[in-house]
Amino acid sequence: MNFLRGVMGGQSAGPQHTEAETIQKLCDRVASSTLLDDRRNAVRALKSLSKKYRLEVGIQAMDHLIRVLQTDRSDSEIIGYALDTLYNIISNDEEEEVDDVEEENSTRQSEDLGSQFTEIFIKQQENVTLLLSLLEEFDFHVRWPGVKLLTSLLKQLGPQVQQIILVSPMGVSRLMDLLADSREVIRNDGVLLLQALTRSNGAIQKIVAFENAFERLLDIITEEGNSDGGIVVEDCLLLLQNLLKNNNSNQNFFKEGSYIQRMKPWFEVGDENSGWSAQKVTNLHLMLQLIRVLVSPTNPPGATSSCQKAMFQCGLLQQLCTILMATGVPADILTETINTVSEVIRGCQVNQDYFASVNAPSNPPRPAIVVLLMSMVNERQPFVLRCAVLYCFQCFLYKNQKGQGEIVSTLLPSTIDATGNSVSAGQLLCGGLFSTDSLSNWCAAVALAHALQENATQKEQLLRVQLATSIGNPPVSLLQQCTNILSQGDKIDRRGSKIQTRVGLLMLLCTWLSNCPIAVTHFLHNSANVPFLTGQIAENLGEEEQLVQGLCALLLGISIYFNDNSLESYMKEKLKQLIEKRIGKENFIEKLGFISKHELYSRASQKPQPNFPSPEYMIFDHEFTKLVKELEGVITKAIYKSSEEDKKEEEVKKTLEQHDNIVTHYKNMIREQDLQLEELRQEVSTLKCQNEQLQTAVTQQVSQIQQHKDQYNLLKIQLGKDNQHQGSYSEGAQMNGIQPEEISRLREEIEELKQNRELLQSQLTEKDSVIENLKSSQTSGTNEQSSAIASARDFEEIAELKQELATLKSQLNSQSVEITKLQTEKQELLQKTEAFAKSAEVQGESETVIATKTTDVEGRLSALLQETKELKNEIKALSEERTAIKEQLDSSNSTIAILQTEKDKLELEITDSKKEQDDLLVLLADQDQKILSLKNKLKDLGHPVEEEDELESGDQEDEDDESEDPGKDLDHI
Repeated sequence: MNFLRGVMGGQSAGPQHTEAETIQKLCDRVASSTLLDDRRNAVRALKSLSKKYRLEVGIQAMDHLIRVLQTDRSDSEIIGYALDTLYNIISNDEEEEVDDVEEENSTRQSEDLGSQFTEIFIKQQENVTLLLSLLEEFDFHVRWPGVKLLTSLLKQLGPQVQQIILVSPMGVSRLMDLLADSREVIRNDGVLLLQALTRSNGAIQKIVAFENAFERLLDIITEEGNSDGGIVVEDCLLLLQNLLKNNNSNQNFFKEGSYIQRMKPWFEVGDENSGWSAQKVTNLHLMLQLIRVLVSPTNPPGATSSCQKAMFQCGLLQQLCTILMATGVPADILTETINTVSEVIRGCQVNQDYFASVNAPSNPPRPAIVVLLMSMVNERQPFVLRCAVLYCFQCFLYKNQKGQGEIVSTLLPSTIDATGNSVSAGQLLCGGLFSTDSLSNWCAAVALAHALQENATQKEQLLRVQLATSIGNPPVSLLQQCTNILSQGDKIDRRGSKIQTRVGLLMLLCTWLSNCPIAVTHFLHNSANVPFLTGQIAENLGEEEQLVQGLCALLLGISIYFNDNSLESYMKEKLKQLIEKRIGKENFIEKLGFISKHELYSRASQKPQPNFPSPEYMIFDHEFTKLVKELEGVITKAIYKSSEEDKKEEEVKKTLEQHDNIVTHYKNMIREQDLQLEELRQEVSTLKCQNEQLQTAVTQQVSQIQQHKDQYNLLKIQLGKDNQHQGSYSEGAQMNGIQPEEISRLREEIEELKQNRELLQSQLTEKDSVIENLKSSQTSGTNEQSSAIASARDFEEIAELKQELATLKSQLNSQSVEITKLQTEKQELLQKTEAFAKSAEVQGESETVIATKTTDVEGRLSALLQETKELKNEIKALSEERTAIKEQLDSSNSTIAILQTEKDKLELEITDSKKEQDDLLVLLADQDQKILSLKNKLKDLGHPVEEEDELESGDQEDEDDESEDPGKDLDHI
């Protein structure tokens, strides 16, 4: 603190000695008093002196106050006084500054006291940690001054305090608890604290976001009334911007947390908007800026696209378009809404299609695009609004070939409304292009250039546009009319910048002719164009005209570079000779360099949005700067090339195109083979599943056969016991009572055998279908190399299936053996039954009872014989079915043999295909060697050669959705 003491000692008008002594005595009392009341009173007195004598209190009392925070935490009152005192000596708030006119010198020096005392305070990091722990106290007199003190520290030395809080355990989490405080004063100051904490610190921003900050802030905004809320809503929106701006991680978290959907109620404003308070305008402005943060063109394309889709799906885009067409909206809110809608639809096909369908509530309804273009070409509209409409039109056409075609089609003769009842976008652009307002000329030219951006089809279509300039004269093409206006220069009296109209027309012509040889031919077909350009370039004009000269040089260079030599009088070589004679190559290149050296060129190249402070700064378009950067080098090289080099370059280009076609052909072939391989892999996986099912079925069959064996053995044992008791009538009668039950069991066994037979037949049918599928897949796969390889894999599965069929066949044989055993046992049963019947007939008894029994036994025996005959018939049928099953198995084996033969053929074909692939690889290697030699030749000739060619490109196209959300006319603007 020596430097502070020096400052204090050097004051010309310092405090009286009595005040300095008082502060010293109070500090001594704080340090030495044993009673808490004495220390509390001393700290209270220091607080009262800290505003007027900030320097002295800070120098003498800071250490004592920090010690109070450490030792007297049990008393909230003294802690509150100490925090308030520290806040007074650190804060630089004007209302708390010294206001004594007599101490001007002291006031001037105290402006930097806050940062000096802050540096002293945070020199010991434990002080900040102590302050964070005090914020956990719920007592109002501790928490509120603690929040204010920490906020002041962050304002004075933000990065240093942020780093201390970041390494402090649970430091950020403690501060997040302030948002949940039920006392609005603490909650609101907590928002201000988090604003200062999250400023320009990505790590803290991520921690705050994952501490559920989005949920809490959105809840506060909802509770405060959304856009109708007060200053608290503004503070929450500023904090949200801190968390989301330039922080891709938090933006992704915000989108995935479905917080975008919660933004829709912010913009639910109806037509009755007469009472727009200043706070509401500020809130809505920040809300629109927050949306633009999520869909900014500087964000990663994938993140921006996902946010754009989410805004369309939740209806947020529709809500913004409603505001766009509403009445009574303030001009600045309307301008910012247009800019916001622009970035929400930029490059997103679904959103662009929806925007194209929005109509203003006029009679008849007009598309919103037409209504906006009316404002753009209307010179009475505010400049910022016209810039916003131009940006919206550019974003609507960005990567939107469909929209470009719709705009150009409104200029074609077949689509123009003959009745004149409606005004189209194309007519508005032409009207602005030929207006006497230079700003309208520039905006219309740039807008039309964006309708042609990277779209060769529309460049050719626009050549068909014919304009009727005056009655009685034949119509002229749009291209010719643009060059006519360009050649007239300053002859037409225009309002605004002198060069703005010509710059806009030159940018339009350069965009139109680039990468379009047909348009170049049309341009050169007018014999007056080339002399005009060479005359403009050759003149020595002032600095203002240098930009026009550079753009004329660029247009002439495009006419040379993209010239297809279809006009004999304006072939490439002749144009280059003309430049060398009339201008000079060095002079031409120097004039061409005027474009990129212009001070406004770099400003326009930074951001897509045309944001100009005033109309005279509106010179360059962002997309045009990209075109200049792309063409400046190639035009320079084209000017210095000879005719022989041009011929060689054309030959090399043709060779490269041929090579590209060959490579593309083989790539397509490989892509198709990959698709076929994937299909065969899926078929193999299906066959594996079927094989597992068959194995399960076979296992079940084995278990059933084992059950049949056990039941048969049990039956055999029971029959053997019955045969042992045939010696007496009573025993014979008992046996006759048991036999029908056994025969019924035999019937059940036969029924089960029938069911098993049916199951086996169904299994065979499934295997036959599998074999048929394999045969069909084999037939479809023999034409392609990849199919042959996959079929070879399938035959491994066929071999496994063949093995399973053999197993099934053996099981069938075992069942046939079991059936034969059952037949043998049945024959033995019949023989025993007949022997028993004979013995019963030989033993005749005279008694009536015995005769009755004999008759009963005979009846039963006859019934048994009948049932035995039926069983024989059923067994015979089973044997016939078994024979049929064997035949089916034989046919399956023959099919497998055929498949094996075809497999051998496929293996031969695979070998041949491998040889063909080797030949293709050799051919590609030769082609690559040729390309390398050609590239080396090109390099030797001075032609730039790209190291890698992008052969494939993918355009992400979103599905087209249409929804209706009518708006209202912008005539109120």
